[in-house]
Formats: sequence, C-alpha cells, structure tokens
Amino acid sequence: MTTEQKYQEDLQRLRGLRPIDDDFMRCLFKDNIPLAQLVLRIITGKEDLVITDCQTQKDMKRLAGARSICLDAYGIDSQGKRYDLEIQRADKGADPHRARYHSSVMDVENLDAGQEFCQMPDTYTIFIIEKDFYGMGEAVYPIERMNLRTGKPSEDGEHILYVNGEYRGESSIGKLMHDFNCTRAEDMNFQLMADRTRYLKEDPKGVGEMCKIVEDMCTQRCKEAMIEVALQMLADGMLAIEKIAKYTGLPVDEVKKLQAGQMIE
Repeated sequence: MTTEQKYQEDLQRLRGLRPIDDDFMRCLFKDNIPLAQLVLRIITGKEDLVITDCQTQKDMKRLAGARSICLDAYGIDSQGKRYDLEIQRADKGADPHRARYHSSVMDVENLDAGQEFCQMPDTYTIFIIEKDFYGMGEAVYPIERMNLRTGKPSEDGEHILYVNGEYRGESSIGKLMHDFNCTRAEDMNFQLMADRTRYLKEDPKGVGEMCKIVEDMCTQRCKEAMIEVALQMLADGMLAIEKIAKYTGLPVDEVKKLQAGQMIE
C-alpha cells in the first residue's frame, strides 16, 4: 500500500468517526474547556457549572500496586468538584464495578496526606453508553449511595451517572445524544460540537492530527488482538513464552505479565 493509499484509508475511517467513539471524543475535548462545560452542564443539569480545567487521557496512578486507569476526559469546576467523563460503546465496559473503581480512584487521587476525609471533593463519574444500559428509556440514570434504613441519601459527595446514548428528543440531552452519534458537523445541534468536529474532519491541520490518532488507534487495536491470541495460547499451555512472543509480536516481558495476570498498559 502506498503512502497516498494509506492516507486515503485513514481519511475514510476519520469520516466515519462520531463523538461517541472514544478516540474521537478525546480529540473533541482536548484543550476545549467550553465544549466540556457545555456537555457537563447538560448531563448534570447544572446550568451555572463553570469548568476551570479539562484534561484528556488523564492517568490516575497514585496508589502504588493498584490497577491504574486513564480517564477519557477529566474536569474540575470552579467549586473544586471533579468530573470523569467516559465513553463506553459496549455494555461490557460499563460494568457498575468499573464505575465504582473510577470513582474510588478519583477519591484517592484527590485526598492528600494529613487532609480530613471531609475535605474530599465531590466527584461525578459519568458513563455515556451507546445503548440504553438499563433499558428503561431514561436519558440519565443517577446512582447514589443511600441509607437503606432511613431511605435518605448518604450525601457522601459521590455521584455516578449513566447516560443513555440512544436517547433522543427535543430536550437538551436528547439533542446532545443525537450529536454524539453524528458523523457530520452539519447534522449537529450544538455549534461548539459542530465547529470542533468540522475542524478535526475538514481543516487540514485538524485532519493531520486525527490521521495520526487513527493510525495509533489501528496499532492499538492490532496489539489488543494479539494480546487476546497470546492469552488463548497461554491458556492452552502448549507453547513456551518465547514462542508466544515470537508468534504474536509481543515482547517477552509483556507475555510474562499476561501469564501473571497483570494488566498491560
């Protein structure tokens, strides 16, 4: 395949990407506080929410020895509250245990030695899922801890929200979920979303950024496929680690990590 053919292939993939595709979503929110603020205002229902910082691909590795996570988009508002915005295309990635872990990691990340527990900031773990995870047709499913004896919320500052990516309608969140599923800027309702999409898909500089990301995405998907193959080979127990590394193209050290049940970053 020539360089030009590869470029055209990347362009074709780019045209098909939507905001609900996590790689594209990260690019939409990168260095784009106004867009992050718009989306979080709509999802949380807080019209006066002011985002002061937004990072994409935020690594959370503070607790030594624990499983690290990389947040799709991590925001902080003017009151110090934290927001983790995650795109989950498949139900498997939206397991409630995962939401619980994301929330707990944000707690660890945001409480320093010597601070009182009451100084932990409120956190919002938000999963936008392509399908209706709970199947009840609601736009948003808020999940809160509550005291089962009193029937009242525990008011511990932890908030988990599941957003139904299938939801449509004339409400702001219905229009937002429509935009998250669009491939073309001209079909979107919100100007901020449309402008950023147009830049990444039509502006030469934006297209250049995205083509590199599409290439990296394909490389990552290939690696993930090889990891699955390596796991199957390890389960069969018929081949030495060195042979598995040779056939999958993975480094020997990574195959050893897989054998030990460790996560490959």
